[in-house]
Amino acid sequence: MSDELETMEPNPVWDADAYEDTVKTLAEFADCTFKVWGGDWCKDCRSQLPDFGAALDAAGVPAENVEHYPTEKEDDGTKVGPQVDAYDVEYIPTVVVERDGEELGRFVEEEDAPIAVYLADLLAEQQAQH
Repeated sequence: MSDELETMEPNPVWDADAYEDTVKTLAEFADCTFKVWGGDWCKDCRSQLPDFGAALDAAGVPAENVEHYPTEKEDDGTKVGPQVDAYDVEYIPTVVVERDGEELGRFVEEEDAPIAVYLADLLAEQQAQH
């Protein structure tokens, strides 16, 4: 099994200009670690992760700050893979943003916004509180 998720390959037609605020916020958190659980077999991952990969690229998040956790599905639907238990991952894609080992935000499977937008909004909200 590859250590890289093919689904994290940036979507070449993703329009960073249309997400200017999102890219700006993600750039402010480029020193964080973005932990991505997904599966190249997963429909949700294939539809969501390429745009997220493009957003991280546009924000200048270094590749070494993006950790891929390829995940498989058992017959009963349980997800298995690296760090799945430690991070209580039940659904994919799951993205956890950490700084110095502290979780700052988490996206799980489906939200009312794309992964990059959802996480940028969460991070900006936290930043405003501090």
